Amino acid sequence: MRNIFLLLSLAFFLHTSAQTNTFDALLKKHVNTKGSVNYKGFKQDETQLKAYLNKLAVTKPQKSWSAAKAKAFWANAYNAYTIQLILDNYPLKSIMNIKKKGKDAWSIPFAKVGGKTYTLNQIEHEILRKKYSDPKIHVAVNCASGSCPQLANYTFTEKNYESKTTLLMKKFINDSSRNKISENKVQLSKIFEWFQEDFTKEGDLINFLNQYSNVKINQKAKISYLKYDWSLNGR
Repeated sequence: MRNIFLLLSLAFFLHTSAQTNTFDALLKKHVNTKGSVNYKGFKQDETQLKAYLNKLAVTKPQKSWSAAKAKAFWANAYNAYTIQLILDNYPLKSIMNIKKKGKDAWSIPFAKVGGKTYTLNQIEHEILRKKYSDPKIHVAVNCASGSCPQLANYTFTEKNYESKTTLLMKKFINDSSRNKISENKVQLSKIFEWFQEDFTKEGDLINFLNQYSNVKINQKAKISYLKYDWSLNGR
């Protein structure tokens, strides 16, 4: 019986790994190191993307998964479905232009995972943010827009989730096109305003920023927020 369980576990692992490898190859091919997406290229490989999504549709997340594995799985799903949503409406200038039956891109129920259908909002807010309380989720998922943290050109895995999201958060905070940081003044992405509660559970916002910032920010630094660029993060 134990051997059968081990074989089933191995088969499930190989199945989910094969899924991730498919999406990983597409990201490496169509997303550059700065997170700019070649949607025209993705469109040409849409069959492969849909094959990955079809596998997600029948893959049920397991309660036995570690937090890192679950976060990686759901972040990959979010990003893949966001790309598919862009392709379904391509060409377009902004994800904000997508509307269906009065609902915006994040409120459309279309993302199928494990036999259920989700909106992007449900994946981000009801699963990732609510269950895992990890501020780095905000650099793991991508909203297909210029001011979003860059889309990683690789998939997340149980092994790389923590290290890769730490790297992405560091890149995001120190990217002067998204955050302007000096010792006594910080102009931040709206993400830090919209989701401030996620970044201040273990201290204030300056404390969080100083974990990743190349510039040591004064505790009394003036904080303001930059206008958000919703233009498409690619071509």
